Amino acid sequence: MQKRAGKTQPYNQTLDGGWGWMIVFHFFLVNVLVMGMTKNFAIFFVVFQEEFEGTSEQIGWIGSIMSSLRFSAGPLAAIICEMLGEKATSILGTLLFAGGYLISSWATSIPFLCVTMGFLPGLGSAFLYQVAAVVTTKYFKKRLALATAIARSGMGLTFLLAPFTKFLIDLYDWTGALILFGAIALNLVPSSMLLRPIHIKSENNSDIKVSSLSANDPETLCGTETSYSNETQEFFIKDSIMQKAGQPDKIFTVSQNQNEEFNNGPNRNRLLLTSNEENCKKKAVSWSYKLKLFDVSLLRNPFFCIFTWSFLLSQLAYFIPTFHLVARAKTLGIDVMDASYLVSVAGIVETVSQLISGWVADQNWIRKYQYHKSYLIFCGITNLLAPLATTFSLLMTYTIFFAIFAGGYLALILPVLVDLSKNSRVHRFLGLAGFFAGMAVLSGPPIAGWLYDSTETYTGSFYFSGTCYLLSSLSFFFVPLAERWKSEQLPEGKRTTIK
Repeated sequence: MQKRAGKTQPYNQTLDGGWGWMIVFHFFLVNVLVMGMTKNFAIFFVVFQEEFEGTSEQIGWIGSIMSSLRFSAGPLAAIICEMLGEKATSILGTLLFAGGYLISSWATSIPFLCVTMGFLPGLGSAFLYQVAAVVTTKYFKKRLALATAIARSGMGLTFLLAPFTKFLIDLYDWTGALILFGAIALNLVPSSMLLRPIHIKSENNSDIKVSSLSANDPETLCGTETSYSNETQEFFIKDSIMQKAGQPDKIFTVSQNQNEEFNNGPNRNRLLLTSNEENCKKKAVSWSYKLKLFDVSLLRNPFFCIFTWSFLLSQLAYFIPTFHLVARAKTLGIDVMDASYLVSVAGIVETVSQLISGWVADQNWIRKYQYHKSYLIFCGITNLLAPLATTFSLLMTYTIFFAIFAGGYLALILPVLVDLSKNSRVHRFLGLAGFFAGMAVLSGPPIAGWLYDSTETYTGSFYFSGTCYLLSSLSFFFVPLAERWKSEQLPEGKRTTIK
C-alpha cells in the first residue's frame, strides 16, 4: 500500500469536487445496496417468522448481527484497509456481503441465517461503509456535509427496493430473492475501482511528519497513516534522538501532527535513516497494527466520548422502528404489501431530508452538531408518539415525520465526526466509535422483540426507541464544556472552536 500511495498525485488543498464526485457515487451505491438491503430486512423479518416459525426475539438476532457488525467491525476494517489498501478492502467487503446473501438461500434454520445473513453481510458492510466514508472525507472539506448527504441519500432508495423485494419474494420465493440480491450486490466490485487514493500536501510540503518523539515507539520513525490536517508544529531534533536511532549528529526538521503523516513525496511513509531502515519498518508495522485495533488514547478525548455516546444510542434507536415497522402494521391488520409502502415513503422522505440537511449544514449558520442534536430530540418525540398511530393513515404520518428527522441527523453523522475529531485519525475515530455503537445495535432489535413477545404489542419497542433518541442528544450539550477544556490545554494562539 505504501508504494501505491507514493505514486498518487499530491494536491495543495482538498478537491471538494472533481474525482471526489466519483467517490460520492460509489458511496451512494454502497448506501443503496448495502444499507437499502439492511433496511429491507423488515420485509424478510415477516417472511422468516412464517417460514421458520421463530419468535420476534429469535428473528431479531439476524438483523441485529447484520446491523451491529457494520459498526463494531470498524477497528478491524481500519486495519484491513492499512494492510490491503482502500480499493482491495472495498472489494473484499463486496464479496463477503454478496456471498452471505447467496449462501443464505440454502438456509434451513435461524442459527444458519444468523451466520450467513447476519455475520457475513455485516462484516462486508463494515468494510464497504468505512472505506467509502473515510475516502469521502479525504476528497471533501467545505462541501463534506452536502457530499455525505448525497451519498447517504442512497439509503432512501428503499422506496424502490421495498416493493421490489416483496415482488421478488412473491415471484421467486425468499430463496430466489436472496440469490438475486447477492448478484445485484456484486456491482459494488466495479464501483470500488473508483476509489483512487489521494494525497493532500500540508502547509510545508518538504517536511517529514511524525506523531511523537519517543525513541521506544517505532511509529516515531515510520509513519503509516495520511491525512490533510494543516495544524503542524515544527521543531528540531538533535543529538539525543538521532543518536538513539544510530545516526550521526544531524539536524532534521520534523512536523508534528496527530496523524503520523508523512508528506515527503513518494517516501512520505518512511524516515530515511540509512543504517536501520529495515528494522524500523518491521517494528513500525508491528506496533501500528496493535495500536490501531483498539486505540485507547481516544477514550481520553472528550469529543470522542461525546460523539460515541450519541452515536451508540441513536443507532440503537434507529434500527428498532426500521425493523419493526412492517411487523407492527401487520399486527394492526394492515396487509404486508400495503405496509411495504410505508418503507417506500420513508425512503423518499429520508432522501429529500438528507439532501436539504446537508446543504443547510454547509451554510454554517450554526454549528453542525446543533442541527444534529435538534434532529435527535425530534426523533425521540416522534417515536414516543408512535403508539398513537393505530391506522394506516396515522402510521403513514408517523413514518413521514420520523423520516424527516432521521434523514436530517443521518446526513450529519460524518461531518459532525470530522468536526469533533479535527480531521485527525478519522479511520480510528470512526472505527472505535462504531465498535461501541455496534455492541448497542446488536442488542436493540432483540430487546424490542423480547418486549413484543412479553406484551404482544410493539408499543414498548417504540417507547424504548424514543427514549434512546432523547438520551443520545444529551451528550452534545457538553460540547461547549469540552471545547473550553480543550482550549485551556493549548497554548495561546492555537485555540480554535468547532464550526
